[in-house]
Amino acid sequence: MTGNADIIDLLAGIEPGSPLAILRDARAQAREHAQRSFEALLEPTEPGSFPVGDRYAVAYFTAVLHQDEPAAAFYRDLLEDEDPDRVAVITNVAENARGTGPYGDYREPGLAAESVPGPVWTPDAETSTALGDRLAAALAHTHLLVFRPRESSPAALQGLADAGWDADDVVRLSQLVAFLAFQLRTAAGLRILQSTNLEGATR
Repeated sequence: MTGNADIIDLLAGIEPGSPLAILRDARAQAREHAQRSFEALLEPTEPGSFPVGDRYAVAYFTAVLHQDEPAAAFYRDLLEDEDPDRVAVITNVAENARGTGPYGDYREPGLAAESVPGPVWTPDAETSTALGDRLAAALAHTHLLVFRPRESSPAALQGLADAGWDADDVVRLSQLVAFLAFQLRTAAGLRILQSTNLEGATR
């Protein structure tokens, strides 16, 4: 668990009292909402049938797919603390599932010409055995949302249903992946702001 640390500040390397910290404080409501979203989606007090360890595993997998090294290290550490036996497996499958996107086929005829082919990642039998069918299906869904969002559909959710995911947890999983995309991009943007010396412009 992460305690009271502001996760975006942590991922971006923002120090308390720095110009970027002050800039974020100017939008206190946005900061608070992002932090509360992290807590609700990754560290809920009552995780129910979507355990915290599985949430960290999805987050680590997502960070590797985004090729975000600070976030990958952060979520790997959380997974290591919660469920160390799965770290090596997630690391291996995430590295093998990485790519460049988004891509996929549009269902709408008017957009068909903009479709871009790309690989569909699905867990093999060894991965499903190591992680369990439920988490393996969650990683396949995560890969879909990260790389092939244009192919999202009710039919694409069947793998989750077959692995035992109910409708509420499917929503929570999808919300988690969407939040992570926001969180990682925000932190990456703040790191760029610091590295290009634009931070001085906020003073």
